[in-house]
Amino acid sequence: MKEIVLDTETTGISVKEGHRIVEIGCIELDNLIPTKKKFHCYLNPERKVSEKAFEVHGYSDSFLSDKRKFGEIADDFLQFIKDKRLIIHNAEFDLSHLNNELKIIGKNKIDNEVVDTVSLARNKFPGSQISLDALCKRYRIDNSKRVQHTALIDCDLLAKVYINLIDQKEPTLDFKNIDEDVSKLGTGKIIYSKKIVKPSPEELKNHQTYLKRYLNKNYF
Repeated sequence: MKEIVLDTETTGISVKEGHRIVEIGCIELDNLIPTKKKFHCYLNPERKVSEKAFEVHGYSDSFLSDKRKFGEIADDFLQFIKDKRLIIHNAEFDLSHLNNELKIIGKNKIDNEVVDTVSLARNKFPGSQISLDALCKRYRIDNSKRVQHTALIDCDLLAKVYINLIDQKEPTLDFKNIDEDVSKLGTGKIIYSKKIVKPSPEELKNHQTYLKRYLNKNYF
């Protein structure tokens, strides 16, 4: 099953106050394994970035001024997420901003199936901190690159957190060298087996001779 881990950065918190999206990041998962497909763009929000938002992501008005507007990337974005489950940390925030951008350009709201990892974390760890940083710490995921919030870095971390939240071990194998039939099982899991090597009669005889020799010398 294909899923999209999604994150946005904005000019501020509230859509009602006119805040807009400045960055969208998406990473595709196929049966919980990241593919090479990503969607990423910076956006000109057509308004100033609030001081608090700048402290979070560091994108200045001058940096964003020559970037494309949401309407220019909307079709590519919608095609990328089409018919795929969305994995979002605090989905209400990101979806409210994305749907607002779509409304501005006259397009329908996102109707994908959505998994909110905040809800997953609350159910699994009631009363505990459920920020992305806190979950990375809980699962011993290296988040040292997250000096500031950037969409693709947050997506990468969230993908690892998500796999842990649903009790699936994070896939770390290189499936290029695995038998094609096995890699197409579609379970995201590999069944491991060990080949049993039995000693030959001659090897058993030599082993017995070896033991008798050293037993006679009081080695044991």
